[in-house]
Amino acid sequence: MITLDPPRSVADEVDPWQALGLSASGLTRFLRAAQRAVGLVGEVDVLLADDATLKRLNKTFRGKNKATDVLSFPAGEGSGVAGDLAISLETAARQAVEFGHSLRDEVRVLLLHGTLHLAGFDHETDRGEMAAREAVLRRELRVTTSLIERVTLNGATEKVDFSAALRKGKQVTDDKRVIGRGRA
Repeated sequence: MITLDPPRSVADEVDPWQALGLSASGLTRFLRAAQRAVGLVGEVDVLLADDATLKRLNKTFRGKNKATDVLSFPAGEGSGVAGDLAISLETAARQAVEFGHSLRDEVRVLLLHGTLHLAGFDHETDRGEMAAREAVLRRELRVTTSLIERVTLNGATEKVDFSAALRKGKQVTDDKRVIGRGRA
């Protein structure tokens, strides 16, 4: 189930889903396709919320007092539940603008990324396994871009996590242009 706790900017809209350009049924179909592609069995609940909610969850469960784009909460085995995801629509909207695609596409990127985490992948500790798997699934599921991309980072080609690189104050470029500058 995908639950929308809309940011204040659209909370008073008659249909906040439409105001955001999102579809609950479309995102649910994508999530199920991502689960099948990853091989993740069980129910996944998704909360689409604001930065304040993600900051609170991040502080409570990870000890990090800052908002983030997506959090994953794997469930115990044998419960019939794969886990929960929480996505900040405010962060997703900023990232969509930064990477030149729609909020819908960014939410799909984050759903795929979170689903991989629920399946046990961890880009912070692996040696590129999650990045490689995400790249394959991105093409298979027709997702325009991912959190982990092959980019040129300060002249060296390597797989990097855009968010981590930007947080560390690095400049991220593709072969032709700067696509993000970190805030040191």
